[in-house]
Amino acid sequence: MSDSEQTPVILFSDLGLSEPVLKAVNQAGYETPSPIQAQSIPPLLAGRDLLGQAQTGTGKTAAFSLPLLSRIDVKAKTPQMLVLAPTRELAIQVAEAIQSYAKYMKGLHVLPIYGGQSVGIQLRQLQRNPQVIVGTPGRILDHIRRRTLKLGDLKSLVLDEADEMLRMGFIDDVETILKETPESRQVALFSATMPGPIHRVATRYLKDPVEIRIKSKTSTIETINQRYWQVTGMHKLEALTRILEVEEFDAMIIFVRTKNATTELAEKLEARGYSSSAINGDMNQAAREKAINQTKKGKIDILIATDVAARGLDIERISHVINYDIPYDTESYVHRIGRTGRAGRKGEAILFVQPREKRMLFAIEKATRQSIAKMQLPSTEDIADRRVMQFTQQLSETIESQDLSFFQEVISNYQESHDADPLEVAAALTYLVQKQRPLKPVVHVRPARSERGDNSGKDRERGSRRDRSDRGERPSRNERSPRRGNQSAPHRSEEGMQTYRVEVGRNHGVEVKNIVGAIANEAGIDSKDIGRISLQDDYSTIDLPQGMPKDLFQQLRKVWVVNKQLEISLVNNNEASSDGDAPRRKSKRSGKPRNRARDQARRPSQNRN
Repeated sequence: MSDSEQTPVILFSDLGLSEPVLKAVNQAGYETPSPIQAQSIPPLLAGRDLLGQAQTGTGKTAAFSLPLLSRIDVKAKTPQMLVLAPTRELAIQVAEAIQSYAKYMKGLHVLPIYGGQSVGIQLRQLQRNPQVIVGTPGRILDHIRRRTLKLGDLKSLVLDEADEMLRMGFIDDVETILKETPESRQVALFSATMPGPIHRVATRYLKDPVEIRIKSKTSTIETINQRYWQVTGMHKLEALTRILEVEEFDAMIIFVRTKNATTELAEKLEARGYSSSAINGDMNQAAREKAINQTKKGKIDILIATDVAARGLDIERISHVINYDIPYDTESYVHRIGRTGRAGRKGEAILFVQPREKRMLFAIEKATRQSIAKMQLPSTEDIADRRVMQFTQQLSETIESQDLSFFQEVISNYQESHDADPLEVAAALTYLVQKQRPLKPVVHVRPARSERGDNSGKDRERGSRRDRSDRGERPSRNERSPRRGNQSAPHRSEEGMQTYRVEVGRNHGVEVKNIVGAIANEAGIDSKDIGRISLQDDYSTIDLPQGMPKDLFQQLRKVWVVNKQLEISLVNNNEASSDGDAPRRKSKRSGKPRNRARDQARRPSQNRN
C-alpha cells in the first residue's frame, strides 16, 4: 500500500507521458503532479490495473487520463478508452478535461454519452469513431444493447467514483458492461470509500492491481473568510467588476487556469481603470519580479496569475484572493487562498463556481473541513452607493489637503460671467469627474425573448428523448415510503427549502429514486440538498433549495421521468399537504392559442347560398 507522504517530489516531465499529452499539461501550467497523479501515472503507463482510494478533488481525472491517453493509438478509429461516471454532470466534466489533455493528439475524438441527451445526436457522434468514450452506466449499456457501441477493441476501462455508482444503484449495470469488454483490457477503479460490493467488483475484474490510498490532509487558515458566487445569468467579467467596485481591498490575486487568460484578463481590467498585471510561466524572471515589486510598493493592485506562477508568492498587501477559474483539485485551492491571511492577518477568498462545478465546491468544503458561504453579487444600487461614498470622501480629503485658491478663482470668474448658480456649477463638475463611473444606478434592460433567441424547441427534443436508463437509480439521503397514516398532515418546507409539485405519481410507476435521479442529473443538485419527497397517486411533491434560477426551473419542467414530463411547479406552502391536498394546477389548453379572426375566417358564412 502506498502513501502520499512517501512520494518524492517529481515533475510531470519525469513520468514518461507521451509528447502531445505532456505539451498540453505544460501549457495548462502544471509542473508538479498531485500525490494521486504521481503514484497512479507510472503503473497505468505500464499497463497495470489500479485500485485507487481518494476523495473527489485530489486530481483523479488527470491521474488516469494522462497515462491512458498516452497509450492510445490515434490511427485506430475504434473505442479504446471508456470512462464510467455516476452522473451526467461528472461525465461532461471528465470529457472536457480529457479533451483538454488531448488537444495536441490530432485525430483523437472524445465523446460524452449520458441520459437526457438525444440518442440521435449520440448516434451521429458515434459514427465519427471516437477513441475515448465517457458516459453514465445506464446510457452506455443502452448503446451496447442497441449494438451502436462496440467495445471489442477496448484497451482501458475506468470506473470513476465507484462508491457513488453503487449508491445510485448502477453497480449491476457496471458489472454487465465489464462483461462486455475484452479480457485483455486494463481496468482502473477509483473510489472515495471501499464498501464490500466495490471491493468484490475489484477482486472479480481487476488483475493483480496496484493499490493506492491517498489521505486528504488539506486544511485552510481560519483567518480567511471564504465565499463563493455561483456563475449564473451574468458574465464572469461583469461579476468580477462589481466585486472590485464594493470590496475594500488593498491588493489582490486573481487565479485563472491558463497563461493566455492571465494577459487577457489583465488587459480587460486595465481598460476598466484597475492597475493590474499578469504573471505566468511564459514571463522571464526579471519581468515577474518587476510585477511583484510594483505590487509590494502599491503601484499595482491586482495580479492575475496561474497556479505555478503564484507558488511561493508572499506579498503582505494581498488582502483578497479571487478564484476566477475554479482549481482542478483541492490542494491547489488551499495553496491559492494561502496567498492571503498570512502572519495572522485577515484575508478574503472568493470562488467563482459554475453549476456543473458544484461537485468540486463540495469536495473543497469536505477536504478543508470548512463550509464556504454563498455570496450575493452587489447590485447596481450598492455600486452607486459605494461610488458616492468614495466621491464624498475624496472631496473632503481634497478640500483639507490641497491649495484650491487658483481653482476658486477660475470658478468665481465663470460664475460671474455666466451668472451661474454655484450649486449647478458644482453638479456639472461632479458629472465631469464621475462620467466614467456614474454615481446613479445603471438600469439594464433585458432583451425580449424573441431577441435573445429561444432554445425551447431543442430543450423539448432533448427532454422528449430522455432515456429511462439513467433515471431512478439515485436514492435520496432521506428516502422513505410516504406516510400512510395521518393523511391530512400538512407538508411544511424545511428552512431554506421550497416545495415543488411534479406531475408524476404512483399511478405512473414512479419511485422516489426516479425523481431524485432526474433532479440530480438535470439540475446538478446533490442528493443531500434534495429534501422530502412525497409520492401521491397522480403527482408528487419535492422540497428543493430556495432561489431556483428561472432558466433551471424551465429546464426541469421539460424533464421526462417514467415516460411523463415533470411539469414542475412551485407550491404555496400554506396550501400544500403531504397527501392529496396540494392544489392542482389549472389544465392548459393544448395546441396553439386561439385566434378569433382565424376562427371566424374558417367558419362557413351564414349568408352563403
